[in-house]
Parts: sequence; C-alpha cells; structure tokens
Amino acid sequence: MKGSRCFVDANVWLYWLTSDKRIPAEERFRKRQLASNVLQQLDLVVSTQVVNEVCVNLVKKAGFNEVQIRKVIEEFELGCDVAVLTSDTLMQASQLRSQYGFSFWDGLIVASALISGASILYSEDMHSGLVVSKQLQIVNPFQ
Repeated sequence: MKGSRCFVDANVWLYWLTSDKRIPAEERFRKRQLASNVLQQLDLVVSTQVVNEVCVNLVKKAGFNEVQIRKVIEEFELGCDVAVLTSDTLMQASQLRSQYGFSFWDGLIVASALISGASILYSEDMHSGLVVSKQLQIVNPFQ
C-alpha cells in the first residue's frame, strides 16, 4: 500500500522500538519486521496522542530516560506529520464513537487519521478491514 497517506497507531511504533520479553522471541522478531515494513511508508502520520502513548510506554516499560524521550519526539517530528488534537478532532471522535462503537481513545485515533487525510490506519487494536467514512481502511499489519 505504498504511496498512500498512512496513520500509524502506537502499538506499531512500540513493536519497532522495544522488545517485549513476555512475547516469544520468534514472535517479537516477526512483529518488529512487520512494524519496520509499515514504517517504511513515505507519508506517515501520527497524532500527539500516539506520541504521548509511545513515550509513556517507553518510560514505563523500556526504561527510557528524558534524553531518550526527547530524541523520540524529535524523530516523530522529523519523520512524520504530527496531527494535533483539536476541538474538531474531539467532536468528530464523538460522532465516530456513536456511529462505529469505537472506544474513547480509538475514536480519537480514527478521527485524527481522517482529519489528516490518511487512507490507511495501521493498528493492532481495531477491527482490521473496516472502512470508516468511505475513506479510511483499518489494517492490522500483524495478522
């Protein structure tokens, strides 16, 4: 799906950036490779919510210090379009939750992806294959 604007959820970044020892080594390697493939897309989008989720998990689960966190934030700014959550995002997320039954946080992710013009949302946490608002296809890259 190269060439499409792609929104990437936090779980994809975390598989790429960390190594969860609770997952068998072969599965960790597979997920890191698949995450790497996703992140080679040319037009990547994240939201401030995704940056926050990634950073809090890197601090809590991988022991990143603040110097490392600032580097991660800089890398997001350099490599992605970072969509800022606005009141429009919050309102669209509410509509999407009503229409599709998303959780609060997933509604924000989907709204951010739609507002940023993405046609693909890579996430492990949502219904893979669902097309939202005739614009955005949710894809679980780990299936």
